[in-house]
Amino acid sequence: MTQEQALDIDELTALAQASARVTGPCTCEIASYAGWTRIPVSFPQAQMRPAGTLAGDPYAEPTYTEYHPHGTNYWSPDAPIALHYFPYNRCAVQQCEACRRYCLTYVEAGGYYVEPRIRALDARHIVDMPAAD
Repeated sequence: MTQEQALDIDELTALAQASARVTGPCTCEIASYAGWTRIPVSFPQAQMRPAGTLAGDPYAEPTYTEYHPHGTNYWSPDAPIALHYFPYNRCAVQQCEACRRYCLTYVEAGGYYVEPRIRALDARHIVDMPAAD
């Protein structure tokens, strides 16, 4: 088993800025996932590669507290990407090998289902907020 590289806020921001420089269309359609979205069955997972993780210690239970200081919510396209808050503290960062865009992914696990979700990595929404107590 390989362990993905843990990314800090500066590294994540650099990846987001690189992603923003990509302007062409791609079958991954990462740019269209501004807010959290269920990963569609048609998503080209085969062209994605791991780029890092935001998850911390695998033996510690990360918080489910969300960070929304300006009235956004989980689904909001302009919700902050706060690394120490849910769901970002459970996210993998992936890159499309075809277009070079980056995205965040994680698996939402409800009582009776699991649902892989995706959100485009956007530097405008990354915030440096310490973990909640």
